[in-house]
Amino acid sequence: MKYGVIGVGAIGGYYGSKLAYSGQDVHFLSHSDYQFVKERGMQVDSCDGSFHLDHVNVYQYTTDMPKCDVVIVGLKTTNNHLLPELLTLLLQEQTVVVLIQNGIGVEADVQAMFPGVQIVAGLAFICSAKTEPGRVNHQCYGSINLGNYSCKDEARFQKILDDFKQAGIQAASVPYEEARWKKAVWNMPFNGMTVALNTRTDLLLKNPSTRQLIRDLMMEVVGAAQHLGVTGVTEAFADKMIETTDVMTPYSPSMKLDFDFHRPMEIHYLYTRPIEIARNAGYRMSKLEMLEAELKFLQS
Repeated sequence: MKYGVIGVGAIGGYYGSKLAYSGQDVHFLSHSDYQFVKERGMQVDSCDGSFHLDHVNVYQYTTDMPKCDVVIVGLKTTNNHLLPELLTLLLQEQTVVVLIQNGIGVEADVQAMFPGVQIVAGLAFICSAKTEPGRVNHQCYGSINLGNYSCKDEARFQKILDDFKQAGIQAASVPYEEARWKKAVWNMPFNGMTVALNTRTDLLLKNPSTRQLIRDLMMEVVGAAQHLGVTGVTEAFADKMIETTDVMTPYSPSMKLDFDFHRPMEIHYLYTRPIEIARNAGYRMSKLEMLEAELKFLQS
């Protein structure tokens, strides 16, 4: 299959490069470091083994790209308003769009933009950053869960899963709603708290006060998911996420990096949208509402 990658940052750059390195036909859309990657290739510095792509199918404009069987969207959700322009020319009748993006409600909004397109949610559990042209720094983890949102072609969905696995990526098929809310259990506490307190994940957990606050925030997400009837999002899962983060490399999540580099933060899908969904169902995430307000202040 022919893969397209829109958003060649820490996430799209990593998973797209892994697929390309394994022999898949991958085509990257890159604006900021197009010339660098075209001339020097892509470097992935990884805890699982570093590698370099000497020759990369990289493009500055979608008008120059081929139509694709699968398009991986690694853009920040703050740029989703660009999707009608960026994605349309890459689509053909059976194209599957894999949204490797943060937050709740992303798929519904992209589906509204492209009513007939098959969409899969990609939930990445990875510590990865890209702070210079053509180089991804993969620090730890790297698995991805795929949740089928509207893909009717089961064979193609399975082929995507198999391609990821063949590329050395730990990939699994998971129920869509459960996967999105499980990701939120980690994302909503840690992304915002590292920004609000100007710190890292490890330091939040080493301090007893903020460790308890992180758990309280996680339990608000668990409560919202359970109130919405989502199964599998439990107190035990929240505790597992804390234990996993305890042994994680000291890390600044994507929102902290966006804040540090003066980029817009993904407040809408990480906070505003899930808080609204829970509130409309009769459940308040009061501490996360306070964190959302702090982030909006810092953003402004």
